[in-house]
Amino acid sequence: MQTMPSTLPPFTLTPALPELVLLVTACTILLVEAWATRGERRPEALARPRAAGYVLALLGLLTAAGLTLFVGWGQSVRAFGGLFVDDPFADLLKFVTYAAAIVAVIYSRQYLAERGLMRGEYFALLLFAVLGMLVMISAAHLLSLYLGLELLSLALYALVAFRRDDAVAVEAAMKYFVLGALASGLLLYGMSLMYGLTGTLELAAMAESLASGVKNPVVLAFAVVFLVAGVGFKLGTAPFHMWVPDVYHGAPTAVTLFIGSAPKLAAFAFVMRLLVDGLQPAVADWQQMLAVMAVLSLALGNLAAIMQDNLKRMLAYSTIAHMGFLLLGVLTAEVEGYGAALYYVVVYVLMSLGAFGLILHLAREGHEADAIDDYKGLNARAPWLAALMGIMMLSMSGLPPFVGFWAKLAVLEVLVAAGWTWLAVLAVLFSLIGAYYYLRVVWRMYFDPPHSLEPPVTGQARALLSVNGLAVLALGIVPQPLIALCLQAMRATYG
Repeated sequence: MQTMPSTLPPFTLTPALPELVLLVTACTILLVEAWATRGERRPEALARPRAAGYVLALLGLLTAAGLTLFVGWGQSVRAFGGLFVDDPFADLLKFVTYAAAIVAVIYSRQYLAERGLMRGEYFALLLFAVLGMLVMISAAHLLSLYLGLELLSLALYALVAFRRDDAVAVEAAMKYFVLGALASGLLLYGMSLMYGLTGTLELAAMAESLASGVKNPVVLAFAVVFLVAGVGFKLGTAPFHMWVPDVYHGAPTAVTLFIGSAPKLAAFAFVMRLLVDGLQPAVADWQQMLAVMAVLSLALGNLAAIMQDNLKRMLAYSTIAHMGFLLLGVLTAEVEGYGAALYYVVVYVLMSLGAFGLILHLAREGHEADAIDDYKGLNARAPWLAALMGIMMLSMSGLPPFVGFWAKLAVLEVLVAAGWTWLAVLAVLFSLIGAYYYLRVVWRMYFDPPHSLEPPVTGQARALLSVNGLAVLALGIVPQPLIALCLQAMRATYG
């Protein structure tokens, strides 16, 4: 039973202060960038690294995180006439989103500076993307849910094509845009059908209307199909995964790092707000669809990743498999399952930041370090970096004592408890297949001879990468605090 939040007066801005801070910061970055480049139209002048956007982006994200933590943490309130909800689930997910965005910005600094991409527009687009995520996380209405989704999507399209002289990046952005427009159309059509059935766009009122019965179950089934298809695209699950490998591979690695981490949190919030807040009475319709999508994602993601020679494409296909695991927790339609899914997505973001952060760290000007062969003999050249990458790969494969093991175990436990034993068995089998391609990277680093014994040219975020890797290990040794925090947030919101 979902806990009903209290309703604030329509013009109370307090619950949305973090979103307002990010909006003001993004606009300030654009103004500062315009002032800094006034009169400069030469390519070399425009490509010169400028630290103002970087510093302002970090300050804006830190301020927003502080406001979320100290203003109304743990409370459940509605604002803006039912368009916006601030509850424990939203608070936790927003805080992790800020942390992921801050880490992504720090990891990306040297990479962007070396390639002439460290400009204010990049950080403004990143903040607009984070703003879209926050709106999605706190959406209590189909209108705000869709507006947040489009704000996030439009910013990501531009970020993928940010390196305009790279034909591969531009092609990836075009594919992402076309398929994203198709998914948005499916969502809009499904939303219009739901509005026709229930007469409301507010998620809570929609759930009440569906619980009282609908006159046309066939139309309801079609609406759910369109909505779940849109959800599948945003998560990157099969059979709506077509954009994931091309975008991960074609985008600049700094953008891939960002796309592969924080937006997954917003996509999970999208699933929860739409399917649990709005369509819980139609659980029988969407539960079976999620089961099919989860199995397809686990099968296709793990099998396709085996054939990849590019590390970014391999991690893209592994992402599809991980999102399949995430759906397994949601389809149980129980609070414990939602808590396990929340724990899984938080852990996945932590691991993804570390893996892509190491690719960024090892890249240098003119070389992306994204081929698996680039990691041959890394232990002989940089033992600590090899150890960190080994931690990420072993954790993603689900081996103890790393945190990825507990994330998968939490999902499997709730899946079996809910009676979906056959799905749990399939998930274990595909995880064993997936362990191969993760262990292949570890084998290359430790047992293949290096191309040379010269230490790699590494980036400036080594300390943060070390913290990232040690956190994956520490949270595997002591997993209970994070598990308890995720379950507490879900029980406070949906218990």
